[in-house]
Amino acid sequence: MRIKHPQALAGMLLFVTVTVAACGGQEPAITRASPAPSASGPTTTTPATASKDYSYELRKSDIPWNGTGDPYNAMVELDDGRRVAMHYRRGKGLYEQHFSPQSGGWTRPRLIYGTTTEACQGIELRAFGETVAATADFGLYCSDGEPPQESIAAVGVGSLRTWDHHLTRSFDGWERVSARDGGKEITFRNGSATLRWSSTGGFAK
Repeated sequence: MRIKHPQALAGMLLFVTVTVAACGGQEPAITRASPAPSASGPTTTTPATASKDYSYELRKSDIPWNGTGDPYNAMVELDDGRRVAMHYRRGKGLYEQHFSPQSGGWTRPRLIYGTTTEACQGIELRAFGETVAATADFGLYCSDGEPPQESIAAVGVGSLRTWDHHLTRSFDGWERVSARDGGKEITFRNGSATLRWSSTGGFAK
């Protein structure tokens, strides 16, 4: 398009410059569309999205407990100040939430392992750098002392948005968890039985 009055255009540009400067150097309140994600890399999470992700309260297990301790809830803190919590829900399974100290809130409860089987007492959480390892058990009449029928080992790393889990049936549960290479390799043990997870291959088949 041909501009007939260049003086008028210069005046318009001057007006825009003065308007921005009058706001103390801050960007004007204009909603901008996010750029399309690159095909060669992941989409970056904006601060607004991150804050929304951590807008939930910490949820507790709905299984009643009147004794000492809290066998149906567990929490661990990472070196960077984040926290990870897990809890049981009756008839649903094992859930996870994690806390951001920057946002001051928790993520929405995420189902790690779904089952209608009764939860056994005790969720174990261990943090190794940016890696979190968890163990939990389920079994019929487990609260009455019967052995587990479903033993879960789970691992989350980095952003903790995704978790790997492994199910072992008719097993007495994992008793010890150890790590190598700063949490890139995790080993679950019970006696001579072992289960290994790695950041490159997940749980060993």
